[in-house]
Amino acid sequence: MKNPRIIGVIGLGYVGLPIAVSLSKHFKVIGFDIDSRRVDNLSKGVDDTNELSISNKKELKKVKLTNNKNDLKKVNFFIITVPTPIYKNKKPDLRNLISASETVSKYLKKNDVIVYESTTYPGCTDNICIPILEKISKLKINKDFYCGYSPERINPGDKKHTLNKIAKIISGSNSTATQKIFQVYKNIISKKLVKVKSIKIAEASKIIENIQRDINIALMNELSKIFNKLKIDFSEVLKASKTKWNFLNFSPGLVGGHCIGVDPYYLADLAKNNKIDSKIILSGRKINDEMHNYISNKIHKSLKKNKKKSKIILFGLTFKENIPDFRNSQSIEIIEDLKKYNYQIDTFDPFVEKKFKGVSKHFVNFNNIKNNDYDLVIIAVSHKIFIEKGLLFFKKILNKNGKFFDLKNIFNNEADFKL
Repeated sequence: MKNPRIIGVIGLGYVGLPIAVSLSKHFKVIGFDIDSRRVDNLSKGVDDTNELSISNKKELKKVKLTNNKNDLKKVNFFIITVPTPIYKNKKPDLRNLISASETVSKYLKKNDVIVYESTTYPGCTDNICIPILEKISKLKINKDFYCGYSPERINPGDKKHTLNKIAKIISGSNSTATQKIFQVYKNIISKKLVKVKSIKIAEASKIIENIQRDINIALMNELSKIFNKLKIDFSEVLKASKTKWNFLNFSPGLVGGHCIGVDPYYLADLAKNNKIDSKIILSGRKINDEMHNYISNKIHKSLKKNKKKSKIILFGLTFKENIPDFRNSQSIEIIEDLKKYNYQIDTFDPFVEKKFKGVSKHFVNFNNIKNNDYDLVIIAVSHKIFIEKGLLFFKKILNKNGKFFDLKNIFNNEADFKL
């Protein structure tokens, strides 16, 4: 197969940006995003996701960055990496996926290839996306153009399991499509490209990866509640259990973000539409979705004996450590819960300082935090900068009878509160 003339990456977030940069080492690449601010920042070398290294930022100059749809006219290999969130009622929100498909279909030509990487339910590409491509372009799948699915496996903030160091699944609408996709992706995946038999299998493989993690974390969260009630140190229980060779290394924690906390609802909705009552998937979601209530209730119970209005500071607003992404953050849910009790709540997170001051009226930073000022310090996200600051700093800002709640126990057994 001849190499594609130009590759177009649609969506320049956590997934699309690394792909665009990696492919630009081997092909002409257009990076398209509807967010003009995102495009402008990237053009200046500013990456809000913090996914690009300094060397990557230099390589970013090879990518033609644009929010002008007309720039897609010459593209003949499209990769769609747009977000797939959920509505408030937990139903799949496919608007980004549909919009991207509509955009691409207007520029689709004979022999073009479209690869979807956005996480979705099995059958979505075949039943939703391809019909849009065919209807608007007036072309026929596998006769005039080809389609495929290659599930993204980007782990935000993870500098070890980067795009070129992981096994990547590819699938196509037929064997020709799979081979065309293989010829492109083999240039950027050094570990292994795994061909699967159908797009539906590739979609399903992705969604169960995150469901498995969600359920295992939910189990740990439920166990942590039980042992907390029994006054048994759960961290010590886990330490002992992990000495068995096949014990799975999961820990309790807050589940947020755009993958683990969202994807299970996609499969659960598909199951429901097929008259299958999905009990385990949704039970895991229920446990993890309610963890912020469990934590905020414990916090309130520990503080309600205070005669005065308690002053709280919470460190960490993102959904996981060392990244600026606060989508579906459980830390923010904890703050919203505590607001009901009329506490004064200060917050600080260096990763979102410039963009998220709306979460609290009292957004502070290390420079204006006073010693002996708080009744409660909560470390909700274990950013490296907090660990480097050291336990002594956090103890100093507490008043005489203040309490220190370390949700992830990042300072070992020094915390008097364990999730």
